[in-house]
Amino acid sequence: MEASNVLGGPLLCCCTAPLTGFYRDGYCRTDEMDSGRHVICAQVTNDFLQFSLSMGNDLITPRPEFRFPGLKAGDKWCLCALRWKEAFTAGVAPRVYLQCTHIKALEYVPLHQLKQCAIDMPEQLN
Repeated sequence: MEASNVLGGPLLCCCTAPLTGFYRDGYCRTDEMDSGRHVICAQVTNDFLQFSLSMGNDLITPRPEFRFPGLKAGDKWCLCALRWKEAFTAGVAPRVYLQCTHIKALEYVPLHQLKQCAIDMPEQLN
């Protein structure tokens, strides 16, 4: 079954360079194996990366054993929904790609918050 995005359309690819997603297939897909719910496609910033590091999740340092290249500002990445929500509350949430963000994100974050940070907001939904 094809996954849906938060706007109800088909889930689009988030990023293949670096290769993201819980399954490292470029998509923010999820299932019961993904306890972190890596469902929000975001363009990370230095502020967000430092925030994540301060919360105990180093997204900067490469970890080849997990096929993780390490991130830098401007990279697109499938983020854990709850970490993005924490960053939103702290005022450092990175911008998101709604069409690449899995519908499961709505179980953790309200759509209006995602829309506030959207990069790809369709004109008819503004």
